[in-house]
Amino acid sequence: MSATPPTGSRACARIELDGALLNTSFLISLAKPAERNHEAARRYYKACLDRQVPMYLSAIVIAEFSIKQSILDLELRHFIVLPFNIDHAMKAGQLWGLVERASDDAKAAIKDDLKLIGQCACETGISHVLTGDERTLAKHLRRLHELGELSTLPIVLAAGFDEAWFDGGQHSLPRV
Repeated sequence: MSATPPTGSRACARIELDGALLNTSFLISLAKPAERNHEAARRYYKACLDRQVPMYLSAIVIAEFSIKQSILDLELRHFIVLPFNIDHAMKAGQLWGLVERASDDAKAAIKDDLKLIGQCACETGISHVLTGDERTLAKHLRRLHELGELSTLPIVLAAGFDEAWFDGGQHSLPRV
């Protein structure tokens, strides 16, 4: 029996987290204890380490994060750095016409989101994106998944930590 993701109103079958691309909002939440999603980011980070789930860090995310904080502040040895290559760029361009853009969506943000999604589409082993961005990145990931263009799903930090992502949607029974 498959469960639905804990965020958003659209149902997608929950698949087990086998590899995660981390976006900029995840890194910011992880690095700054004052961020409202810090605890969820910290728990996902620890769970990925404990379960040896690969965590991918895109060169695009590194560039965005580095605007306000040095990427060297993070323990980079735990991440697989993912360069942005020509196949990623071509896929991002192909997906541009398939995403629905709201009038208030920033074009630059959507372009960066699609670059990350292009990486997910081209690289094997990235089953999920850990993100704090429900408004654009998660929305586009779900849309492209529904269209059959992408197998990667979002895990949104605002929903809190959910162990079930690591167990194919299986929730633990409550303790009595």
